[in-house]
Amino acid sequence: MIAELKTVAFDAPDIAAEADFYAALAGWSRVWTEDYWITMSTPDGWRIAFQLAPDHVPPRWPDPAHPQQAHLDLRVPDIDAAAEQAVALGATLMRRNEQWHTLADPAGHPFDLCVHEGPGTSVMGVMLDCPDAEALSTFYAELTGKPVTYEAPGVAMIGEDGRMPILFQQVEDYRAPRWPDPAHPQQVHLDMLVAHDDLESAERAVLAIGATKLPGSGDDWQVYADPAGKPFCFTWEDGG
Repeated sequence: MIAELKTVAFDAPDIAAEADFYAALAGWSRVWTEDYWITMSTPDGWRIAFQLAPDHVPPRWPDPAHPQQAHLDLRVPDIDAAAEQAVALGATLMRRNEQWHTLADPAGHPFDLCVHEGPGTSVMGVMLDCPDAEALSTFYAELTGKPVTYEAPGVAMIGEDGRMPILFQQVEDYRAPRWPDPAHPQQVHLDMLVAHDDLESAERAVLAIGATKLPGSGDDWQVYADPAGKPFCFTWEDGG
């Protein structure tokens, strides 16, 4: 393991509206609020954040000219009732079938409501679009230490079900983000936690498995891109 998955962060023009939407739909609670960032905790242990992006360009799924870069899969006991609630809260219904419904949240990010017999709403996983599911799952398995637990043509998963798995969906006409170019936005990024006193070795390791260092950085974060061009951040706390 090079780094630990800490947070899944979505860009949005109105982060308070996004936070309120998921609090009402899925029972998420705020754990950190700033002018440009809201972090929420899910009942099943995920940390999901919303990052202020005034120039946010939403995806227009399934339009490949304005592709999604990632989406959440939410498990619910009744997808029809959950979809009705989501629409009443400001979501847009885009597709229905017997096993899942696809909607867009108020910022335009697609998410799936999937049938699950258990009570309440839970996060099944975050799904990353990519040109090669096998290759990207291998990269993130090495980065996070999560094993590849599922592989099929065009799809893969790392991590155990119920323990913050990351899923990978291969798309034919994949178009990578070009962060920080707003015409080709990141939409979503992962924050990966590393020890501050181990940052240099973590950087060497992630570059060796195919990441690219990007120019963005701050006092406690540095931006990279994975082999599919998706930005992710190393974050740390001073003192390790």
